[in-house]
Amino acid sequence: MTTKKGIPLDLEQNPIQALLRLIEILRGKAGCPWDREQTPQSISVYLTEEIFELAEAIAADETQDICEELGDVLFQVFFIADIFKENGSFDISTVASQIIEKMVRRHPHVFGPDKVDNTDQIRTRWHQIKQQEKAAKIEKSALDSVPAKLPGLMRAYRISERAARTGFDWQNTLGVIEKVEEEWAELKSAIAERDDGQTADEFGDLLFTLVNLARFLKLHPETSLSDATNKFVYRFNSMEKLADALGQRVDTLSHTQLDALWEEVKGRENDHGSESDS
Repeated sequence: MTTKKGIPLDLEQNPIQALLRLIEILRGKAGCPWDREQTPQSISVYLTEEIFELAEAIAADETQDICEELGDVLFQVFFIADIFKENGSFDISTVASQIIEKMVRRHPHVFGPDKVDNTDQIRTRWHQIKQQEKAAKIEKSALDSVPAKLPGLMRAYRISERAARTGFDWQNTLGVIEKVEEEWAELKSAIAERDDGQTADEFGDLLFTLVNLARFLKLHPETSLSDATNKFVYRFNSMEKLADALGQRVDTLSHTQLDALWEEVKGRENDHGSESDS
C-alpha cells in the first residue's frame, strides 16, 4: 500500500512495525500538517480522553469496544514516543526496554529468590522496591509521585495511599467513620451559617475523608461513583420511559409524581432481583 504521494506502507509486516511506520508517514514532510504540528503536550490531552474511553468500555464489558479503545491508546502512546525519537531523546524500543527492566525488578518473587504467601506481601514488597528506586531521585515529599493533573477522586485516593504508607493514617475503619461524621457535622454547620467559603471547604474535607473510607473498605471511589452514576442514569431513563408511556414528560411532572415514578422504578428492580434469586 502507498499513500497518494507514493510513500510505501507495508500492512503485511508486523502490525507493531506497521503502526510505527504509519506514524512516521503522518509526521513526515509529505504527511499530515496537523500531525506534524502536534507536541507531547497536545497529544497528552487526547491520550487522557482515550484512556477514559477505554475505562468506560472495560466497565461496560464490551469486548470489541475495548479492542478499539486499546488501539486508540496505543496509537497515542506510539505517537508521543515518535516525537521524542525525532528529537533524539528515546524511541519506543527504549520505552519497552525500560518497562521490562522495571517489571522484572519489581517482581523478585517471579524472577528472583523472594518468596511470598499472599498478595498483601506482594504489594508491600512492590512499594519497598519503588522507594528504593526513588532513593536516587530528588523528591521533596512522599506525595510528589502523584500527578497533580489526575482527576480529583483518583488523586485524592493516591495521595491518601502515599500518606498512609508513612504511617500517617487512622488505626481502623471506625476511626475514619467517626471522622466522616465529624466532617458531615461541620458541613451542616457551615451551610446553616450561610458561609459559602466555609461550606466549600467543609464539603471538600468530607469528600476527602470519604475517599479515605473507601480505601479502608478496599473500594476505589472513582469506580464506586461511576457505578452509582450509571445506576442513576439507568433509573432516570426508566422514569422517562414510564412517563412517556403515560403520555407525559418528566419535566412537566410534580415532585410528588416524580418521587412516585422513582419508587416504581426501584420497586421493579427489587422485583427482578427477587425473581432472579428464586
